[in-house]
Amino acid sequence: MNTDEIKQLNDNHIINTYGARKMALVRGEGMKLWDADGKEYLDFFAGIAVANLGHCHPAVTDAICKQAHTLVHVSNLYYIEPQVKLAALLCKHSFADRWFFCNGGAEANEAALKIARRYWAEKGTPKPVLLSTHQSFHGRTMATITATGQPKYQKGFEPLMPGIRHIEYDDVAALEAALTPDVGAVILEPIQGEGGVRVPDPGYLAKVRALCTSKNVLLIFDEVQTGLGRTGKLFAYEHYGVKPDIMTLAKGLGNGVPIGAMGCTKEVASGFAPGSHACTFGGNPLSTAAAVATMTALTAPGFIEGAARTGAYFFDKLDTLAAKYSQIVEVRGKGLMIGIEMKDPVAPVIEKLLDAGIVCGPAGPNVLRFIPPLIVTTADIDRVVSILDGILGGA
Repeated sequence: MNTDEIKQLNDNHIINTYGARKMALVRGEGMKLWDADGKEYLDFFAGIAVANLGHCHPAVTDAICKQAHTLVHVSNLYYIEPQVKLAALLCKHSFADRWFFCNGGAEANEAALKIARRYWAEKGTPKPVLLSTHQSFHGRTMATITATGQPKYQKGFEPLMPGIRHIEYDDVAALEAALTPDVGAVILEPIQGEGGVRVPDPGYLAKVRALCTSKNVLLIFDEVQTGLGRTGKLFAYEHYGVKPDIMTLAKGLGNGVPIGAMGCTKEVASGFAPGSHACTFGGNPLSTAAAVATMTALTAPGFIEGAARTGAYFFDKLDTLAAKYSQIVEVRGKGLMIGIEMKDPVAPVIEKLLDAGIVCGPAGPNVLRFIPPLIVTTADIDRVVSILDGILGGA
């Protein structure tokens, strides 16, 4: 099928929640994508920070094929070998002692919010209020759009879930003032993604951790976008010398196969008991086999360190552009999670980059976002920066 044929079927049969799209991508390999008409693209968006190992990574593809020939799905009423292997890997490489698996980031955050509430209820000291931050993004379920601190995602879905309050991000005083006795948990992104790639002050997360500990409040880190090597560490919290009580993952965990995960300490895990939470497809053999292969590749010696060096190279190149063009307000982020704030809307820039064969996206109306696969090379970066230079110079 060509692009026009795919578009016609889409327009006739798909609910329009994504708006108009420019092309139909039908094939990928490594850093490259191809559309239905044969045009080649360099991917600097990775399916929104999903294909961290690049498209069709051989080890992940082999794991998927092998598992598909063996066993695709059974229910969680039985032990699942690749699921327990994945949990063991995640425990080995993180603070968490226990894991719950689901289908994606919103479900992972839903599980985090639920276990936080139920933990205190089981303790006999209910503390049902959850604190989130303005400009955050935590998902599209009713609970997670309530936790999301951006009204545009909530419009028309009112009444929202009660018991969630919002405070300013990167504002310790605001958090301290909001920690009333009924607050049981705080959820935040170590670096805000959809809110504009906002990086907090270096001491912010440590102060949040100290306040939550002193007030006996659970700390949830949403690492759906920042986790799994994206920021130059396996998990973003490692940059700041702090550990949460609960963490959520998705996106890059299966390198494209849908999977989400919620990890926590053994103590917090006691908040869930048999029957208190579940997910039919969560942690099924196919998704967890893909995730085991993904985690194995991500944690191979030197892989993430190499991505961190490449990210530093990218920042240097973009800082040079920022010094050259006054329309760039700021280049920010960490590792290979990069936002370029512009004075004007970035949609025209994204369109021109697509025309030049570069896939990227926004993080809000005025922030251009680059979140390429972690296998990106300096040559790939040079190409993108050169094209962006030409676009900005011709603006």
